[in-house]
Amino acid sequence: MKNTRWGAVALITAAALALAGCGRAAETDGGPDSATTIGDASATGTITMWAMGAEGEALPDFVAQFEEANPGVTVEVTAIPWDAAYSKIQTAIAGGTTPDIAMMGSTWMADFADAFQTVPTDFETDGMFPGALDSTEIDDRATGVPWYVDTRVLYYRTDLAAAAGWDSAPTTWDELKQFAADMQSKAGAEYGIRFPAGNDSFQGTLWMPWSNGVELENGSEWTLDSPEAVEAYEYYQSYFTDGIANPAADRSAGAQEADFISGATPMLIDGPFLIGQLEELGGEGFADTFTTAVLPTRESSTSFSGGANLAVFADSDNAVSAWKLAQWLTEPETQTAWYEATGDLPAVQAAWEDDALSSQPTLAAFGTQLETAKSVPATTTWVQVAAAGDAMLEKIRLGQQTPAEGLKELQATADTLGLG
Repeated sequence: MKNTRWGAVALITAAALALAGCGRAAETDGGPDSATTIGDASATGTITMWAMGAEGEALPDFVAQFEEANPGVTVEVTAIPWDAAYSKIQTAIAGGTTPDIAMMGSTWMADFADAFQTVPTDFETDGMFPGALDSTEIDDRATGVPWYVDTRVLYYRTDLAAAAGWDSAPTTWDELKQFAADMQSKAGAEYGIRFPAGNDSFQGTLWMPWSNGVELENGSEWTLDSPEAVEAYEYYQSYFTDGIANPAADRSAGAQEADFISGATPMLIDGPFLIGQLEELGGEGFADTFTTAVLPTRESSTSFSGGANLAVFADSDNAVSAWKLAQWLTEPETQTAWYEATGDLPAVQAAWEDDALSSQPTLAAFGTQLETAKSVPATTTWVQVAAAGDAMLEKIRLGQQTPAEGLKELQATADTLGLG
């Protein structure tokens, strides 16, 4: 698997939080080329596109294939650093200087939705992962299309699992905890599992309440402190009170990878980018000592759906061709080629049937997990709620607050913020 930079979610959160007081973009009328359908004709003219991070660096060469297939079109890609992208988009909307199309972090859609065109009626989205599609639905309107996806699964050391008496992955919450405890008592691990801490830790643990049947909001209000949510975070806290997870784990860059490779903490929950990192850092043969699995089930196995979408701006001068570019980027063959170029996971399920992905055992869990993965609520206040959730988890992890107390405070904060 290609190794690419996947710090997008954290940077999205930080940038959005810094500017959260600015609120949603002002509603914009249809631009010079507001597209309701895109038809079958070739793309023409100049398409301006903004993309962030590694994707912005890879796209200029990649879209040459689209230009070859559409001789009358030119795609001008501007690469933007993730940490500058939110404010740049906000400024462009206010000044009427947006590009035709842009890569958009999935958690940004609500913030800028009023500046996006509605997806044309003949744009094919069947076969895209449901959780990714949900991130584009704002106020019952499709404001973009999924481009690539991300989710979180369980990583574990198979060699140490065997030493602990396990020959397959845990499938339930009870099994996960027992598996982690056995990694300590029978395989010599210092701690059985690592959970995320600090920024984005709340988002990184949403699989627990989601898998316990929790809905974070009901369309009119936040519903964060339900008995099911309390139960989920009591389960989370028990790992720390029982000494199975380290409440003071080193958060410095590379620490979780180092502990996983050394066997000090042989289980963690993370995204697909980690496969390549572990294989590189672990050295020759290390790939044979670990694998991935879908997250254990309570009522379900439900992880976080992230990634990036493609959105066409209302002020686009060439919207029809911009949508044709988005359509090409989401075709199964293109999605497979993009994965091979960047390591970004396809949002279109048919692309996962290609040998480039299906031949890699450690990727299989991601494809399965994405079938049930969920997007965070598409609200302009989510980033603030999630940041308050991070602070809550810090107290729960350190035993300074019970889950019931923490979720009661979080609910009060969320009630004040509203759904945006």
